[in-house]
Amino acid sequence: MPHLSILFLLGLALFGGTLGGKLFARMRIPQVVAYIVFGIILGKTGLNVVTEETLLMLQPFNYFALGLIGFMIGGELKTQTLARYGRQFLAILMAEGLITFFVVTGLVALVGALFIEQRGLVWALALLLGAIASATAPAATTDVLWEYKARGPLTTTILGIVALDDALSLMLFAVAASLASVLTGSGSGGILHLFTHPLVEIGGALATGALSGLILSLIIKKQSQEEKILALSLGAVLLVLGIAITLNIDVLMAAMALGVMIANITPRKSREIFSLVEKFTPPVYVLFFVLFGAKLNFGNVTTFLAGMVLVYLTGRTLGKMAGAALGARFSGAPAAVKKYLPFCLFSQAGVAIGLSILAGQRFPGEIGNIIVVIITTSTFFVQILGPPMVKMAIIRAGEAGKNFTEEDLIRRTRAKDIMDTQIPLIEENMPLRKVLAIVSEHPNLYYPVVDPNRKLIGIITIDNIKNTFITTGLHEFLLAHDLMESVAFTAEPDSLMVDVKAMMQDRQVDYCPVVSRNGRLEGFLESRSIQRLISRRIESIHSGEDRT
Repeated sequence: MPHLSILFLLGLALFGGTLGGKLFARMRIPQVVAYIVFGIILGKTGLNVVTEETLLMLQPFNYFALGLIGFMIGGELKTQTLARYGRQFLAILMAEGLITFFVVTGLVALVGALFIEQRGLVWALALLLGAIASATAPAATTDVLWEYKARGPLTTTILGIVALDDALSLMLFAVAASLASVLTGSGSGGILHLFTHPLVEIGGALATGALSGLILSLIIKKQSQEEKILALSLGAVLLVLGIAITLNIDVLMAAMALGVMIANITPRKSREIFSLVEKFTPPVYVLFFVLFGAKLNFGNVTTFLAGMVLVYLTGRTLGKMAGAALGARFSGAPAAVKKYLPFCLFSQAGVAIGLSILAGQRFPGEIGNIIVVIITTSTFFVQILGPPMVKMAIIRAGEAGKNFTEEDLIRRTRAKDIMDTQIPLIEENMPLRKVLAIVSEHPNLYYPVVDPNRKLIGIITIDNIKNTFITTGLHEFLLAHDLMESVAFTAEPDSLMVDVKAMMQDRQVDYCPVVSRNGRLEGFLESRSIQRLISRRIESIHSGEDRT
């Protein structure tokens, strides 16, 4: 029963990957490393539980995961970010991409000439590997940034570079493939096609994502239910991926363009959209990286290929580090970017493997086989090395833990941290005249009623006062006790705000009195004040004024 087998493997991958991630997190190793290692154990190199047939059947899931990654990255590329960092992004992108291309090409050509007699084959191999080396995988890199909630100039630059790196890699590969065709005498389809196809692929992806984003933003503006917003968002991602695959255009860039449009057309609504999608993604990412690890196969690595892997890794590492450092320096990037960006661009995965397979198809035989083995093997090492380097960089740059959302802060906040301790109190025997005097002096919508010992006994609302004036003429004889209503629920000062907010939603009330264990009123919470205070704290954290 293949369906049962697939479900069992998915469950095993998700369960084992998650447990492994928690174990690695305790050892202060990024969880994505654990996912890949567990995948290797399940794949060909290990137990061979996940077969090639299974991986082929699950290929649509991999596209979905890549689509979500691209969508979330696009959400970070707001117009103000591009306006502020656009020149910096372009300078660093061109420097790290081109320098890596030339360094890898030179080293592979130099070493390859010692083992391969045909100079044309040597240079064809060098050019193709150089082009593929320029690619940087967004998945593992961004997973670390999100795991450690990074925020700041370095994080923004990393996201911008990995988002745009795909396009540069495709263009370099087109140039390399055209030159390699001439060198090996295997040209077909014309050189013009080799140059125009990447332009069509990139342009088509951007157009597809942008148009879909425009349509989704118009539809989703009218939605208020979280379930429908999430369903529409995921549906849009899947539709864009389906169109991209059908038209043979870049999947990652199409999804990224969708995210960019949503983030910039509906900036306020986009916060809710990306927050909901982010909650949905963790199990998808776990499965994606476990399955990625299962693909890796080290059974075909010979001594020659092992040496070429070492050459490739050395050239790519030097190229990425030197290019990122020079690009950051010449673009006038902040100090943290200049110092730590060279350690954040090691990861290589989907795009590089895809280009290696494309090279294998276009150049069947010795060159194609060498490229596929080198890229597959080297990908394992950079995917293991890359995430810890990103973690080290963002921690030393002081950007880890700064990407706080309102939900993150609420999880860490207790009622006593934000409750209003200066709330006006109304005694149960207070005449209506005095009650109205207090209400007229304060903007509150809810007023706690207490006994002489400050114990909470009820709540007076503005609506209650209005209804009293409409329905009765005995105003002069009314006391606070006659106006109050029973309290829906209370919280203690140490109650977590996430629990308080959940209870307020369940009871459908906009307030919560905070009382001690003996019932004495300690403070008061209103929905308006909660939102206002949380927003101020978030702004303070993001501006660097509040580091708690």
